Amino acid sequence: MSIRYELIIYWSEEDQAFLVEVPELPGCMADGESYEEAVANARQVIEEWIETAHELGWPVPEPKGRLLYA
Repeated sequence: MSIRYELIIYWSEEDQAFLVEVPELPGCMADGESYEEAVANARQVIEEWIETAHELGWPVPEPKGRLLYA
């Protein structure tokens, strides 16, 4: 599956891990000890989020690409 959702990736001192947020998919987050692991985990979580949404009959937002924040 091609993942085209925007990812926000940052280091958390509190968690001692990289955190990944997927703002277009409510509640979709992942983490990892390395940047690469966090992104790989985010890919898996995105796939699971979409699969669960389909099972529950929820709409799946289309990726918008870069989001602009005001």
